[in-house]
Amino acid sequence: MRSDTFLVLFIVFVAVITLWPLMLRRIQIPGVIALLIAGMLIGPNCFDLVQVLANAFSFLGGDPDTVVSHFDSLINSFGSLGLVFLMALAGMEADFKLIRSVRTPVILLSIFTFLIPAITGFWIYQYFRPDDFSGKLLYASLFASHSVGIVFPVIRELKLTKTRFGASVLISTVVTDIASIILLAVSVQIKRQSLEVDTLVGNRTLSLFDYIEPAMFGHYFTPIFLLIVLCYLGISVYFVSKLGRFLLRIFKPGEDALITILLLVILATVLFGEFLGVNLVVGAFIAGLALSRLVKENRGPSGPLMHRFESIGYGLLIPFLFISIGMATDFSAFGETGNISIIGMTVLGLVFSKIFSGWLALRLSGFPDAKGVCAGLMTVPQLSATLAAAAIGKNLGMLDNNFFNAIIILSIVTTLPIPTLVRLIIIKTNMKFTEDTEEVCPIPEAEIQDELI
Repeated sequence: MRSDTFLVLFIVFVAVITLWPLMLRRIQIPGVIALLIAGMLIGPNCFDLVQVLANAFSFLGGDPDTVVSHFDSLINSFGSLGLVFLMALAGMEADFKLIRSVRTPVILLSIFTFLIPAITGFWIYQYFRPDDFSGKLLYASLFASHSVGIVFPVIRELKLTKTRFGASVLISTVVTDIASIILLAVSVQIKRQSLEVDTLVGNRTLSLFDYIEPAMFGHYFTPIFLLIVLCYLGISVYFVSKLGRFLLRIFKPGEDALITILLLVILATVLFGEFLGVNLVVGAFIAGLALSRLVKENRGPSGPLMHRFESIGYGLLIPFLFISIGMATDFSAFGETGNISIIGMTVLGLVFSKIFSGWLALRLSGFPDAKGVCAGLMTVPQLSATLAAAAIGKNLGMLDNNFFNAIIILSIVTTLPIPTLVRLIIIKTNMKFTEDTEEVCPIPEAEIQDELI
């Protein structure tokens, strides 16, 4: 790719990331949703802005198709780094003082928002494909998974990270995602045991399990994998925390080298998890959680280390995450609906099971109905993790086109309206939240609207 062509494309993308959310602020569209919409509009399934610009500037040299391919790879790479940053910052935002006070709602939310949607997804797939056990487990894992990439920005923008409600939803979301990833890995492993070797080679990832003979584990894969995940979580939290404090004795908080090395620690933790079959969402969150106190307590000349991480994440990489997700949205799924009943039952089943499970968990924890509904709504959106899992299932033959299109449509119709709906419920009901100081303080409507951009 010619550097000048790349520069033009990159300037356009930076302009979109900067100006588009500001334009939509006037009609009260949250920044996250504005970026998703921007990605959908400029993506290959709508106006295909990258291809248009590549063709327009072809006189600068270089094949337009090659330019598009390279730039798409860049956007996806930035988006992956944005997801790592988003989850690491979610871990860093976690308030240890609140964990004890939210133990009950976290446990109930984790159990109910995993089991109820998972059972619903299992039953829906069984209704149409009663003989495909691995497909049932895959669909159950898709229903059980949450989109932390939507949940955390909404909680953060509403300034709920230090409230019992926000901490309960955020922590339980990560716990549930870990459980859904384990269920996904089990379903994939069961399917892989029935596939030919050539098929496996074409779908390999960094996971060590892709290079080990599936029959080696037999019926013991699930407990072995669960043990590996638990060991990974414990070891990562312990060593990353120790390593972070050791680095602080070598470098001063204001040194740029410290930020670079801490980023390397986070990425190494993520990579280690990927080798063990643990999704990068979990690895990045665990690394951020282990570094949480360190980055909050230490200050450099320009403020706490946390502010520097936020500047890198929210100022550059995280917007590319939502742009890349929007660009991957396939609107053709609406025109290739196939089996309408599959799509209808998938969308309705997930939405109602998520809302009901969130409401039930928080009601049993003593929260009012409105907060229970909000908690359920926050778990509804299905984004990158769900789409990635669905793509894995399709590549392995676990999902046919009807089910895959249903997941794509599910992602579209659940991602766009939910954050705005949650915001409206909070504003209309004048909802109050308990801080870690146990004081009840309302969030003014004007402040909420300002923070959502």
